[in-house]
Amino acid sequence: MHVLFDLDGTLTDPKEGFVRSIQFAFSELNIELDPDINLESYIGPPIHDTFKKLCGAGAPVDQAISLYRQRYTTIGLFENELYEGILECLEQIISRADSIHVATSKPTVYSKRIIQHFKLDQYFVEVFGSNLDGTLSDKTELLDHILQHQQIAAEDTVMVGDTRFDMIAAKNHDIRALGVLWGYGSAEDLKNTGADQLCSHPGEIYRQIFT
Repeated sequence: MHVLFDLDGTLTDPKEGFVRSIQFAFSELNIELDPDINLESYIGPPIHDTFKKLCGAGAPVDQAISLYRQRYTTIGLFENELYEGILECLEQIISRADSIHVATSKPTVYSKRIIQHFKLDQYFVEVFGSNLDGTLSDKTELLDHILQHQQIAAEDTVMVGDTRFDMIAAKNHDIRALGVLWGYGSAEDLKNTGADQLCSHPGEIYRQIFT
């Protein structure tokens, strides 16, 4: 079995760095964010889509993203926490899996730094993410790229993620979808978008995949 792990909300919690970097970008542009906006709810989708929604019509989306990345790449990247139980989970899975990969909408260049920062690179054959220009940020497109690049069959693959984007992408390729409940998607949303099983703790992932 080949296992694909989402990054944000599945392996690590990026909330602090993500939120602070968005706030920095809008502060630099002198644009006031609606205080009622829950920025955490934007964790998961491609960053270009997030800023298009937050900026609104006529706003400088590209400039906002550039400012976001200015802070995120130096500070926000490491305002991040590994979820409790993930290390033990990966230790279990690597003993049985044919391969383990990261599949994230976050740019590959940042994702690799995060994986290395938490010393997780020993568990993953490859870290697959998007490009800085936004290509491969669509999860369905990304999974297609992974399947072809690694020459693995969809029926021998499971996608582990915390949002609807992971579930939808998996179902678009007839990949088994495993939803996790410690991230940023609800149980209802995960089920409604195709989750085959749900896990409430990383310790359940191994059992759901291999038993």
